[in-house]
Amino acid sequence: MKRLSTLVLLSGLAASAQALELQSNDLADGGTISAKHVFDQWGCEGQNISPHLSWSDIPEGTKSFVLTVYDPDAPTISGFWHWVAFNIPANVTELKQGAGAMDGQTMPVGSVQSKTDFNQVGYGGPCPPQGHGQHRYQFSIHAMKVEKIDFGPEINPALIGYQIYLNGIESATITATYHRD
Repeated sequence: MKRLSTLVLLSGLAASAQALELQSNDLADGGTISAKHVFDQWGCEGQNISPHLSWSDIPEGTKSFVLTVYDPDAPTISGFWHWVAFNIPANVTELKQGAGAMDGQTMPVGSVQSKTDFNQVGYGGPCPPQGHGQHRYQFSIHAMKVEKIDFGPEINPALIGYQIYLNGIESATITATYHRD
């Protein structure tokens, strides 16, 4: 009976543990992305301002964070990377609106923004092909068990994805949508 009680107690502790959570003042999970955050080139007429993001309930052992924004609905065989930032220090829990500017001046010290599939560094907002339908944009924060990923801004986003696979502890995602008529 003692063994069963211990298992019940341990499972109760695991169930009460908080999971990493991602929030935004600008995005709602399942909501539509506003023009403020839409790309401002390639025929799109947004302002290309990265949204506010914050995270909480940081898992034990977190030494840094990686942020990714990915469109799995892009008409490519590999989707489309819209923003990748890594080596975000473990004590950072928020990126203010506009932090993803190409100059990187408002990113936390030590962070690296890599090139996106737009072939530029920093945030690139939604800009699906006209008439292609609704696309999902997955804004994800990944808690990492390493302090630093030893790459610079020229690194391919897929290699950062591999590092997340190797060194990730936990992830949280907000999925928002956008389409062009």
